[in-house]
Amino acid sequence: MRHFDLSPLYRSTVGFDRLFNLLDQASSNEAAPSYPPYNIERTAENAYRITIAVAGFGEGDLSIESKENALTVKGEKQPAEGAEKREVLHQGIAARAFERRFQLADYVQVTGASLENGLLHIDLVREIPEAKKPRQIPIGNGGSAKVLEAKVAQAA
Repeated sequence: MRHFDLSPLYRSTVGFDRLFNLLDQASSNEAAPSYPPYNIERTAENAYRITIAVAGFGEGDLSIESKENALTVKGEKQPAEGAEKREVLHQGIAARAFERRFQLADYVQVTGASLENGLLHIDLVREIPEAKKPRQIPIGNGGSAKVLEAKVAQAA
């Protein structure tokens, strides 16, 4: 894959740092982490759900943090107190620590999380402020134009 040098664009733009960082990350050759597996689904027009397979992790082993436009899910297995050391002959259930990051779009908020049957469900909703929503502008019939505000100029 080709790597594009975006440094000339950094010099001539202001406020687009986040966009350029996303482009750099998308074009990098780093392999995307595959553990733990996850699904992203749309549950309604402006509602989404991220489901992460976290078999073997309890509520105390997981942490979810939402900061700015990033959602970070961390998992680290805490050793049980008083548990005896076991000899594992085959380990097929991965219980290694992980950190999974998701980039959230503007106005997307986390509304809740639940852990059931080894699956961590994180519910998200996109709430666009009224000022940012599109609105219809009525078109007049070409008759007399209405004056919304008129001021009389005063002679000096």
